[in-house]
Amino acid sequence: MVAVESKGTKPIDVRTGDLSIRLAETQEEVEAAQALRYRVFCDEMHAKPTEEMRRTGREFDRFDPFCDHVLVMDAGLGKGAEAVVGTYRLMRRAGAARAGSFYTSGEYDIAPLLKYPGEVLELGRSCVAKEYRTGPIMQMLWRGIAEYVHYYDIEVMFGCASLHGTNPDEMTQQLSYLYHHHLAPPALRTRAVKDRFVDMNRLAIGDLDRRRALVSLPPLIKGYLRLGAFVGDGAVVDHEFNTTDVCIIVKTDLVTERYLKHYSPREETGKA
Repeated sequence: MVAVESKGTKPIDVRTGDLSIRLAETQEEVEAAQALRYRVFCDEMHAKPTEEMRRTGREFDRFDPFCDHVLVMDAGLGKGAEAVVGTYRLMRRAGAARAGSFYTSGEYDIAPLLKYPGEVLELGRSCVAKEYRTGPIMQMLWRGIAEYVHYYDIEVMFGCASLHGTNPDEMTQQLSYLYHHHLAPPALRTRAVKDRFVDMNRLAIGDLDRRRALVSLPPLIKGYLRLGAFVGDGAVVDHEFNTTDVCIIVKTDLVTERYLKHYSPREETGKA
């Protein structure tokens, strides 16, 4: 089952040379994205797969059938599932309604986002094959997401973003930096669920080495911050994925004009 809708044009259609980005159109392509996720999350980052994941060589969960799966494809590797070298998972309100919830709600109280008028978009499961982790690939991915945001009139994007490891004491600088400089305003502020809440306010702002903290953040989180992202209150340790998560929130009307002009050809529509 692939959650793809059509309005006469494709939500994402980005091409440059042999590389292209679009949504998965077949179950085989979704499974290729899941196989890439397994290689990155389980083999590289030491997430703990279930026995079925080990047997199939795919990382998956119950939300996958209700999501759109963004694919980065290299035509030099083939024309089908074998060409998938990057992926991102996207879920809107309708998909979450069918799934029963958003994935993020397992870690955060996202009631402020659910109350927000307009369409919201959950982002997750972002990964790129090791040999393709370059600036141009990430730029293409963000351009694809920008096209999707415009196509569906998304007003708020959110999701769990990860720092590698499960000891928050080793992330004191990074978590404190995010808390002091990027905490979401109350109207958008999610909060880690009570039994998983890890305080991010671990250092007084005067004791924080801001430059060191920013430099040491994972590239994906820094990418979100460049979009004007906020974070929710509290981190969550995810032992299954060997990560410590923060909730990222991006209000699309705060995304800079420079970003949209650089990544999306639809800026002139005026939609945010």
